Amino acid sequence: MSNGIKIDVWSDVACPWCYIGKRNLESGMSAYEQRPDALPVEVEFHSFELDPNSPVDFEGSQLEYLAQAKGIGLERAAEMLTRVSDVAAAVGLRYDFDAVKHTRTVKAHQLLHYAKAHGVQREAKERLLRAYFVEGRHVGRDEDLADLAAELGLDRDDVLRSLREDEFLANVRADQAQAAAYGISGVPFFVIDRKYGLSGAQPSEAFAQALAQVTDEQRAEVA
Repeated sequence: MSNGIKIDVWSDVACPWCYIGKRNLESGMSAYEQRPDALPVEVEFHSFELDPNSPVDFEGSQLEYLAQAKGIGLERAAEMLTRVSDVAAAVGLRYDFDAVKHTRTVKAHQLLHYAKAHGVQREAKERLLRAYFVEGRHVGRDEDLADLAAELGLDRDDVLRSLREDEFLANVRADQAQAAAYGISGVPFFVIDRKYGLSGAQPSEAFAQALAQVTDEQRAEVA
């Protein structure tokens, strides 16, 4: 049997459903781990920009951005934000869209690759999502990202150097190219054991079932 199961996740820091999907994935993993034959599960996050043309400093609110990006009225946009906020609250997340500072996320993705190289990618992903959706922090500027990285114990000066030099930009582009090759057009998108794809913020049960299925298949292969 394999030594573990790999889950590759394509998501964006500015994607509210991605944070919800992350929580559901974690809950599903916790349920799966109750199996006596559960395998170790490795999660790796990959870069996907929902709006690569966003300015670093958007002049306006998240409500105004959503209305502009979707070509809808403010009332409809407000309804969409309320809906996703309600879903987020159901998994323990308290979104504050009034405080969100909409920004381009390519630098945040570079930081996630930096964090991966230093063994703290999952922690960095959580920190960035919380900073953006809950705390109203800016996640598009080098200095602000370096501050968040320092909270994780990373070297702030070296993070600044890396971001200013676009050290991991090629890694971000490679992730985006792989997403295109897989035909991923929206996020979150989860690839489990390089065999199964789950699109959207699936319920925790879907992740637990997928992990169980992979485990059963691996057991059958060596039977």
